[in-house]
Amino acid sequence: MTQRVLVTTSYLKPGGEVDQLLSDAGFETVFTTPAQREADRTPLSDLVRDADGIVAGTDAFTADVIEAATRLKVFGRCGVGYDNIDLDAATRCGVAVTYTPGANRRSVAEHVLALMLNCARLIPQNIASVRAGRWEQRSGRELDGAVLGLVGLGSIGKTVARLALSLGMRVLAHDPYLDQGFLTETGVEGRTFDEVLAEADFLSLHIFLDDSTRHLIDAAALRKVKPGAFLINTARGEVVDEEALAHALENGTLAGAALDVLAEEPLPLDSRLRGFDNVLVTAHIGAATEQARSRSSLMAARQVIDALRGRSPGNLVNPEHAGPACR
Repeated sequence: MTQRVLVTTSYLKPGGEVDQLLSDAGFETVFTTPAQREADRTPLSDLVRDADGIVAGTDAFTADVIEAATRLKVFGRCGVGYDNIDLDAATRCGVAVTYTPGANRRSVAEHVLALMLNCARLIPQNIASVRAGRWEQRSGRELDGAVLGLVGLGSIGKTVARLALSLGMRVLAHDPYLDQGFLTETGVEGRTFDEVLAEADFLSLHIFLDDSTRHLIDAAALRKVKPGAFLINTARGEVVDEEALAHALENGTLAGAALDVLAEEPLPLDSRLRGFDNVLVTAHIGAATEQARSRSSLMAARQVIDALRGRSPGNLVNPEHAGPACR
């Protein structure tokens, strides 16, 4: 029987390079998007029943969905985060979970730089002013000489650091596992979490979401942030307590924020964050470049192929997955 791979990554289409790769490897492919499922009224749990592998996007693969996928052997998650997959359920059901670290490193880092420049030079506010018929020349600030504080110094954080250093910024970083060789090579300065908060003119987050990082940037943390700083989040929305952020913006603790990720996406119409002209929100596009999407999706597809052919896939999150204990 031909093995079937379900592709849920919204930007991947039939006939594209991932479809071709999987088809050439002998697999049947089925593509689905949230919009299609909504139009067809087809729940994800129905589509996964006949899937042997899944090239996964940001859909929520809950325990119920995973347990319905009785043939499933592997998730190939396009991206550096996999918190949308119930890892405990996948492991319990004997399903391998892989991800694609590094594939979107440059794209996200460049987006962080773009957000910093927009914040520093008040570009969104200036564009809005000109469109409204005004001609205001408000003073921004140069990045040269400014302090960038990084919370998390993995592959994306390191790339952001190099870009910032090339612009003359001083870079501080907090990470439980600081790469001392990288610090020595680049001049990035290792600091405690509180020191980064207190010294950064631009505070950029590059951490995974788990129980230890959920609402890491809360009211207490925001009270420690340098007055007049900007917060940039391209990591995971729930790392930031958005109510506390709104309060810090309201009372002037922060000069502004630039968010590519949110606790709820799309941003709710009644979100308090919509009321601030110094909050820049982009629609989770940090990794949305043609190059990054190609690298990530092909990597995920190859990992699915390896797992279905009995080989150990790269970037395996749960090597302890053993057998279908939930089946």
